[in-house]
Amino acid sequence: MTTAAGSIGKVAPADMTVKARQSLGSRIAEKLSGGLVRVFLILVGLFWLVPTIGLLISSLRTPEDMSASGWWKVFTQPSQLTFDSYQKLLENSDITNSLMNTVLITVPATILVVVIGSLAGYAFAWMEFPGRDWWFLGVVSLLVVPVQVALIPIAELFGKIGLFGTILGVILFHVGFGLPFAVFLLRNFFAEIPRELLEAARLDGAGELRLFARVVMPLGGPAIASLGIFQFLWVWNDMLVALVFTKSGSQPITVALQTQVRQFGNNIDVLAPGAFISMVIPLVVFFAFQRQFVSGVMAGAVK
Repeated sequence: MTTAAGSIGKVAPADMTVKARQSLGSRIAEKLSGGLVRVFLILVGLFWLVPTIGLLISSLRTPEDMSASGWWKVFTQPSQLTFDSYQKLLENSDITNSLMNTVLITVPATILVVVIGSLAGYAFAWMEFPGRDWWFLGVVSLLVVPVQVALIPIAELFGKIGLFGTILGVILFHVGFGLPFAVFLLRNFFAEIPRELLEAARLDGAGELRLFARVVMPLGGPAIASLGIFQFLWVWNDMLVALVFTKSGSQPITVALQTQVRQFGNNIDVLAPGAFISMVIPLVVFFAFQRQFVSGVMAGAVK
């Protein structure tokens, strides 16, 4: 008993020394995980939302009110709110056509990248063919190629084959530059699927296409949803590629708004609602697939 007590007495100072050494870090960690930091992060998030709220309120005010006072005046004068700007926006054929062009560009570019990238990712992960690893290294190497390098050569190519200035040309450009990341992401995700599960499906008589549709696609849903969100946001918000490859009849909303900015003093009532609609649609898409996006990101992080 005495020996045990003595040993305990000898260990206690060492433990106290370790705690003393970690006390500063422990105190910092406890403070960082406290409610004060959460309140601070909430305030930071609200601060970042201020421009969005200001844009929304500005889109609901008349040009006269916007030139006379700031958007925050609406809290003391709510009668300034009106939907006249949105009505005028819908009557502006340039904005409505460009918004439709944006949809016609973004949706096919996203679907094609997801479908082709899923098939290629499955092939690189689970199918045997000559030079598979070298082909995959070639695809991964395309990730380092900047978009700016390919603008002039592809513009000349599209001009020769009659695709320059068309919506199809913009779609093909986005698909070409979106596929390397799609193949890289989905191949790594599909490679983590247990081999025993695929072998069991093959023993049941499932072919490669059926195996891909019935087993791989459901398991890869989070990664596919994450890829779809990334591709949709990139294409929707793109302006560089659209400035180079589109004309007046095929330009998306980003280029149309940039053109309207040149006449800022005459159409400020169109810019605010147009910019808000251009911003809110990607947000709606993101929040609609938020669960799948978070699941895909967390799954990739764990794997």
